[in-house]
Formats: sequence, structure tokens, C-alpha cells
Amino acid sequence: MRAMPLSLVLLALLAGGCAGNQSGQPEAGDTRFVAGDGKMQVFAAADRKPAPAVEGPTLDGGTASLTAHKGKVVVLNFWASWCGPCRAEAPVLKEVAAKTKGTGVEFVGVDFKDRQADALAFERTEQPGYPSIFDQPGKVALAFQGTVPPAAIPSTLIIDKQGRIAARALGAVKYTDLMDTVTKVRDE
Repeated sequence: MRAMPLSLVLLALLAGGCAGNQSGQPEAGDTRFVAGDGKMQVFAAADRKPAPAVEGPTLDGGTASLTAHKGKVVVLNFWASWCGPCRAEAPVLKEVAAKTKGTGVEFVGVDFKDRQADALAFERTEQPGYPSIFDQPGKVALAFQGTVPPAAIPSTLIIDKQGRIAARALGAVKYTDLMDTVTKVRDE
């Protein structure tokens, strides 16, 4: 007898909790995980929107900002130590960052909704070679709402030399996709 009401409750929770809003996109403050396929979506130059001002404390005790890289292409990667796909893509980001360093491309990570000790352990293990902003409250991620759903981890944005969002990937990026897109935006 108790199984019936419980199954109805579970069904109601699944129907209401997973459906989200009618557009299927998370709303402000939505913290449910959003999966992606990692494919790069490139925006036509005429359709690019300016990236919001991003600045914050880094995990290594410094400060990072998009304005510090004005005139360069910036790859902005949202990650967290608790995220399996983030761990899987870390070597790809590290390799592309190393190969494009000194060619007008900079990488900046954004550690999202994470414990600082866990994020530091992740960075010690992965040694990405670029700074990460510690964004525990998710303010940097929310600044990109409309381009990146607030719960889409990992996500990668490519900001062009004019400070506009040129491309994005929701989900773990693949080496060839990231390298090809970074090179294309850099060479524009």
C-alpha cells in the first residue's frame, strides 16, 4: 500500500524537478547540472556580444581579469574539482594552453561552486599552467547568464580580441575542436 503513494510522489518530483522551465534552460539561481556535448559553437562576428567584465581572486592568491588580456584571445573555462567531465578535459585545456601561449591567446579558469582546498588539490595534480579565478558563489558564471547556463559545468568560452564572445562549448571539450576554434578566432 505504501509503495503506491511513494511511486506517485517520485513521479511528481521527476516531472516537476527535471522539466525546468518551458524553454528547457535553467533560470536564474537554478543549480541543477546541465550536461553538454562539448562541441564548439562559433558565433558570427556580427552576432557577438561583449563579454561582461570579469575579475576575481585566483586560487594562487593573485587576481585575474579579462581586461588584463585586452587585445588578446581569451579562453575562459568554467570548472570544478567535483566535476568528472572537468577532470577529463583538464589535459586538453593544458595542452592547448601550452601550444598557444605566446601567440596572442591566454587561458583563464573559473573554479565554480567549489571548496578552495579541493580546487587547490585539483590544480596541484593537473598543473594547468594558467590562473583560475576562485568563484565559489558563482558570480562570474552568473555574469554570463544567457550565454552559459549557470549550472553548465564544464563550459568553455572563447573571447575574441575585441572582447566579444566568439565561441562556446557546453560540456568537456575535445582537443581538435578547441585547438581549431582557438586558432580560427586568433587568426581573424
